Order: sequence, then C-alpha cells, then structure tokens
Amino acid sequence: MNVGPQATGQAPDPLSDAFNTDCPGRAVFDHVTNRWGMLILAALGDGPMRFHQLRDRIGGISDKMLSQNLRALAGDGLIQREVEPTSPPQVFYTLTALGQELAAHLQGLLDWIALRTHDIVAAQHQHHNQD
Repeated sequence: MNVGPQATGQAPDPLSDAFNTDCPGRAVFDHVTNRWGMLILAALGDGPMRFHQLRDRIGGISDKMLSQNLRALAGDGLIQREVEPTSPPQVFYTLTALGQELAAHLQGLLDWIALRTHDIVAAQHQHHNQD
C-alpha cells in the first residue's frame, strides 16, 4: 500500500516520514509500538487509572518499565499525569485527545489480533513443523 506524498509523486516531508532516520515521529513510533506502549495506551482507553491499576492490568510490566513508558508517552503528548490534591496526593493517568485518537486505532489492532490469534498460532505450528 502506497500512502502519503510518495503516492502523489511529492517528495516526502522528513518531519513526517517515519522511514527517514531523522524523522521525530520515529521516536513516537518507538514509544507507541514498544513492548509496553501499546498496552498502556489501550488500557487507558478504558478510562483514567492510577499507577498500581495500570501495573496490575498489564501483566509482566515492572514498576520501572511502567514509569519509563508513562514518562515517554506523556512527553509525546499522548497521556497526561493528573495529581488530585488529596492527602496523600493521588496520581491518575489519562489519555489526551491525541492519545484517545491513537488508542482507538490500537484497539482495532488488538481486536484483530484477538480475532486471528488461532489462525496465527496454527500458521506458527505449521511453519515450525516444516523446518
């Protein structure tokens, strides 16, 4: 599938061409598609969560990795850290408008994976048995 400036014969904009090593969007792509970014964004699609709720929702993520990914995604403008002025303060993480838009797309991917997991596992077994 050819989409974007290349499809129309225009030169790609290096600031929006993830195939270009200098594209700032590549870092965002890395944050979103790393092992945890997609799961964090999808989990927050269900609504605001506290740190421990996110950690419990996403099996296998360490506190350190959750914290690093939350910082990166917040830096990309995809999530927001909100501090409730209570004693002790309560911190919630929510999706920004950009994050909500992205999470909707990611949920579609997660839904497709859930729908096709049996087919993929069967293909993996077939491939493994051919070797």
